[in-house]
Amino acid sequence: MKFPPPLMSEQPRGAQILFMIVLPIAAGALCGVLLGASEPAYLIVSVITIAGGYLAGFDHLGAGAGARRGFLGGLLFGSSILIAHEIAGTDPKADIPHPGILLIVITTVLGIALGALGGRARAKREAGTGA
Repeated sequence: MKFPPPLMSEQPRGAQILFMIVLPIAAGALCGVLLGASEPAYLIVSVITIAGGYLAGFDHLGAGAGARRGFLGGLLFGSSILIAHEIAGTDPKADIPHPGILLIVITTVLGIALGALGGRARAKREAGTGA
């Protein structure tokens, strides 16, 4: 596998849709189901997605581009948690903000920050100044 991978803008449209839309929704849906099943499992998957947010930003050149990707990913991820949890119809095993819409705000803000950090690191790497 080539590192760093090609920029997201260089990926085929299908890969862009998969990585930018499908994966955040799938990860959020998984977290939403786990929210009603197991607090440890919900927390573990949530923490893993933090790495995903940073790496998603790394697919872009610069903090601004990474932040835009993080905005989309965080919004889709948080929304999918709430939607999947509501569909599952279970009681939450972990604490989430009340009202639930605040979870979307939190995941979106974190997504922006993580994406910006990843995009910034990619820009530094491309410029040869390290990450």
